[in-house]
Amino acid sequence: MEIQVAADLTTFIPGFKLGIIEYQHITVGDSPQMLKGRLQLFQESIFFDLKDQSVTELPGIREWRQVFKKTGKDPNRYRHSAEALYRRVQKQNYLPSINSAIDLNNFFSLQYQSPIGIYDVEKLTGVINIRIGSENEQYTGLNGRSNSLNQLIVSADANGPFGSPFVDSDRAPVTENTKNALQIIYLRPSLDSENAQKLTESLMNMFVQINGGESSFRIINL
Repeated sequence: MEIQVAADLTTFIPGFKLGIIEYQHITVGDSPQMLKGRLQLFQESIFFDLKDQSVTELPGIREWRQVFKKTGKDPNRYRHSAEALYRRVQKQNYLPSINSAIDLNNFFSLQYQSPIGIYDVEKLTGVINIRIGSENEQYTGLNGRSNSLNQLIVSADANGPFGSPFVDSDRAPVTENTKNALQIIYLRPSLDSENAQKLTESLMNMFVQINGGESSFRIINL
């Protein structure tokens, strides 16, 4: 799948990089008990850790808040998806198990303190462009609301935006019918190339271990 990143993103965000993983012939279903247990225990650990520190003090959360500021979005009003997950856990509103793909996505987003999106490839068309949303762009998000994409980083195909590190749209979610998927990891801009590769490959390997199929990854590092 061809993915292009708008050059002006490097103007706003020096070091901007993405981990891109493509999956084929996967089998998405109910999460194995091992994954459900790890996700639950990790959330409980985070909950207790956050008794002694603020969510915004966490390095990855803080760095992505700064990214939103640089593109022109107030991170207090528009919290990136990893921060939103952490704030849920802080309230003991733990994430329920959804399916084996989404649960892994949430687990690694919490672990890496970074937004991660995963999409059903069959619901996407043409070249994927990663860019900054314009004033008149919006979509219905997985949060059930209409979301303005102005000044947000967005992923867009031939039919328009479908994803963002803020909240994804309801157009291309991964379900139990998904066989081919695209995963976008919004890596911390400060992360060096070697660790970006290791992090992305680690996620990919665990995903395939649970969901089967074939996979490949690359780092888009401008």
